[in-house]
Amino acid sequence: MKTAITELFGIQHPIIQGGMHYVGFAELAAAVSNAGGLGIITGLTQKTPRDLTAEIARCHEMTDKPFGVNLTFLPTVTAPDYPGYIDAIIDGGVRIVETAGRNPQEHLPRLKAAGCKIIHKCTSVRHSLKAQTIGCDVISVDGFECGGHPGEDDIPNMILLPRAADELDIPFVASGGMADARSLVASLAMGAEGINMGTRFIATQEAPVHDNVKQAILAATELDTRLVMRPLRNTERVLNNAAVERLLDKERDLGANLKIQHIMDEVAGVYPKIMQNGDLDAGVWSCGMVAGLINDIPTCDELIQRIMSEAETLIQERLISIVV
Repeated sequence: MKTAITELFGIQHPIIQGGMHYVGFAELAAAVSNAGGLGIITGLTQKTPRDLTAEIARCHEMTDKPFGVNLTFLPTVTAPDYPGYIDAIIDGGVRIVETAGRNPQEHLPRLKAAGCKIIHKCTSVRHSLKAQTIGCDVISVDGFECGGHPGEDDIPNMILLPRAADELDIPFVASGGMADARSLVASLAMGAEGINMGTRFIATQEAPVHDNVKQAILAATELDTRLVMRPLRNTERVLNNAAVERLLDKERDLGANLKIQHIMDEVAGVYPKIMQNGDLDAGVWSCGMVAGLINDIPTCDELIQRIMSEAETLIQERLISIVV
């Protein structure tokens, strides 16, 4: 399958593994890239730029295929060493960068001068158009279904993707609710050039997370996610658990008086405890509604080959047979 995304990134299949905190390590990125997709290392999971340098080197040892690095620009008082992380990316020979969070404009000149292609994650058409204006090469259009931060507009992909197709001049991929061949074919029909999968890739054999996390995703249905931090306008979709219920109780009790300090126990520093130790109730953790479509834990290669094979069947048999 040839799309603008496979051509731009030099990959076989139009499937991207999005950056995920304490999930996007070299093992997963290499497995996705070796299967013909685009694997992504999560930059800020690495505590320092030097750690990221080592993680990129590890990934190069495991694959000779293209892979990228996610760099999320956070609204924090003390910002990470973004110039140092960018040095690690460029010096490590990575030429695909997935940016997310705040506007990455101030960092784009260095990345672009080094020949990097930029995928920016956006949850709205207006943000997508801004990303196009500042020089991003691809937009990852993130619908309301997604795990993590869906923005504040609550627009699902059945609306958001066609709107993006109407407005954008650069390629975009569909993110949020993506799990299988049906996701891919539907996204292509709505104008996307491929798909970005997060939650689906957590439930793979190569994902370096505790089996408790994978089993929780398998057991979940599409009804088992919750939206937290909405009163702070930092909405996050997470899998329901005891920590989520505590956080939601605080939101209800404190109302307009809620501050980020009130929920630090549920949101700060919890990912290592969850993803690495398997303590699922240690805090809140991102998960998409797509958990309801996940029923197995294949290898990345098995997953990607299945998606592509079934997508070809959908296009060549079901869809063509409908046309009279």
